[in-house]
Amino acid sequence: MNTNQIETELWEAADQLRANSKLTAAEYSMPVLGLIFLRHADNRFKTYLDDIEKAIPAQVPAAQREALVKLEFQGKAAMYLPQEARFDYLSTLPKGQDVGKAIDDAMEQIENEYEVLKGALPRGYTAFEPDLLAEIVKIFGRDSLTKATGDVFGRIYEYFLNKFAQSGAQEGGEFFTPPSLVRMIVNVIEPDHGIILDPAVGSAGMFVQSGHFIEEVRHQNPNDKATFFGQEKSDTNTKLARMNLAVHGLDGKILQGNTFYEDHHNMLGRCDYVMANPPFNVDSVDTKKVEGHVGEADRLPFGLPGTNAKTGAISNANSLWIQFFYSYLNDTGRAGFVMASSASDAGNKDKDIRQKLVETGHVDVMMAIGPKFFYTRSLPCTLWFFDKGKPEARLDTVLMIDARNVYHVVSARSHIFTEEQLANLTAITWLHRGEQEKFVKLVASYQRRADEWLAELPTRLAADGAAVQELAVLLTTFANKAKLAELNKDVPEEEQITEAQLVAYRADLKATGEQTAAIGQHVADLLAKAATTREKIAAADLTIHAGQVALQAELDAMMPVLKGTQKEVENRHKLWLKLMDFAEKSLSARKADAYDNKITRELKRALTSADHKKEEEPTVRDLALEALKQAAYFIGQTHWLHHRFPDAVYADFPGLCKTVPRADIVASDYSLTPGRYVGVTAQAEEDEEDFQERLAEIHTELEELNEKTVLLAEWIRVNFAELMI
Repeated sequence: MNTNQIETELWEAADQLRANSKLTAAEYSMPVLGLIFLRHADNRFKTYLDDIEKAIPAQVPAAQREALVKLEFQGKAAMYLPQEARFDYLSTLPKGQDVGKAIDDAMEQIENEYEVLKGALPRGYTAFEPDLLAEIVKIFGRDSLTKATGDVFGRIYEYFLNKFAQSGAQEGGEFFTPPSLVRMIVNVIEPDHGIILDPAVGSAGMFVQSGHFIEEVRHQNPNDKATFFGQEKSDTNTKLARMNLAVHGLDGKILQGNTFYEDHHNMLGRCDYVMANPPFNVDSVDTKKVEGHVGEADRLPFGLPGTNAKTGAISNANSLWIQFFYSYLNDTGRAGFVMASSASDAGNKDKDIRQKLVETGHVDVMMAIGPKFFYTRSLPCTLWFFDKGKPEARLDTVLMIDARNVYHVVSARSHIFTEEQLANLTAITWLHRGEQEKFVKLVASYQRRADEWLAELPTRLAADGAAVQELAVLLTTFANKAKLAELNKDVPEEEQITEAQLVAYRADLKATGEQTAAIGQHVADLLAKAATTREKIAAADLTIHAGQVALQAELDAMMPVLKGTQKEVENRHKLWLKLMDFAEKSLSARKADAYDNKITRELKRALTSADHKKEEEPTVRDLALEALKQAAYFIGQTHWLHHRFPDAVYADFPGLCKTVPRADIVASDYSLTPGRYVGVTAQAEEDEEDFQERLAEIHTELEELNEKTVLLAEWIRVNFAELMI
């Protein structure tokens, strides 16, 4: 599924509501998010519905079945939806029926089922033009979205939150934290029990990912293990958070309030986990209101930050947030939060606060993140982690991780962490804590994934080779049987095809056939090596580090073969498609009886990337290259980890991580900036994968600049044309 394409198409469709109505972005954003909420809730509802209905005995009367279905949804990570609040019902309403009223009624029914959502769900759908609203509902109800998983639809939800932030529907996108950063925080602090607080809750993304962690990693019910508390100053964001919790089946209490001056949950010293992405560098916070807050001395254990000499207001609230998060923790609590990079080096009173914080020994990890992770701003940031339950042996140290060079390019403006990058960075913290077994388990998962992709090679490469061979036969048949008379029909004499051209084409076919045969032999050699390697994987003991190291030597030997074969297979496609293109454009092949136009079109489609044609289903070519790339990719993940931690124990690695003793932090003026300590990786040690990522980023940026150039040129042309009128 091309999620980026779906996101873009849905945004264009939903934006018609604004374009064709008198509503502002702020007015139509919540109704559109409400539709996405319904779609997402419906998807999660259907995930459980089939199993629940099958478990109800057939003899139960229809009138009672719905009550039993509703009962069974208690405790599930999904909401029960009444019949008339389900997307199938809304998207199939008869033409002429008031769709806006039906959606308003659906929202009311859901709120009646869930007290926590009272007043949170949007209304006012009757303000939209009925036919347009009905069309939007049908678009949101199409098959590709019906089949979308919760994570895919969560991405779409997050995409819309971001787009509305960009369009001015929300102030500065304060509610939106990139999933990569949320996942990183969750991975490090592992929030799996007790009280979990987010005092700048936004859309509750921290809680949703915590729920996933408890469910998928701990294999427990989040509502049985944790209680979620959030506070948010914006009424809109408070509603979004309540909607997001409900759609994921999570229990939580979200209250509206300005955390600078209010602590509605009274959480001082009570929290097992604190997570947040507070607004950065807020100025003009009222010092008197902060000082007047009940218990403020406890919320600010290290003192007030600096104030503006003229106004007396706090000039930068970063140190307020940092202290709040620390003060909410209980004696063994952990905190993870996003903070402006400047906060780890700020001077004056901020430095004094940081000094007192370092002296507690509770600063656990500092992780520098590169730019472009936030949609609405491109600045880098830092993830801070506290742990009041740190063992004595680590109290005098802070783990510094510089992850600024770890990222995956989505576009010239957007970076993310891949699943494996998240896991690899998390593995550093595991080793730092002495949790070697988690590291070994991660490596084993990579080696098994490599094995799974090696197992795919024979079938996928055979299908790809068969398509190439079929195209070769068709082109050769054409070259040998084509008649000049049919090729030159209705062609001016000076442009007619000659026998010499056909002879030259036959020679090119022969040469390409010889190259293809050589590539075929290389593919056969790869498959033989892959089969031998798979036997060694099957015999290896992946439960111990020594067994993994021995196996990795075999897997590493596969890397150049996999990458070399990938290039050869791609080249094989290019050679034959070029010959096909030449036959059609220069030799008028479509006129020849010996040229099968239908089959050659099908073969061209099979040997061309689906992305290139903007199709959803991968082609034969895609499947073959995917197996080669993924096998190499997962071998590369273990190589990345073993290269940096060859003994499966923590060790400082230049340019990436360093365990910094307090004395070094004191000597560096209490700076908590990772880049100041970890050093720089030697250029020669840069992985090929890192180089490819940088190259991809440059290529993506170049493509976007080229597109802008075309648009700018057209804009200039139109303006010049208008000036000439």
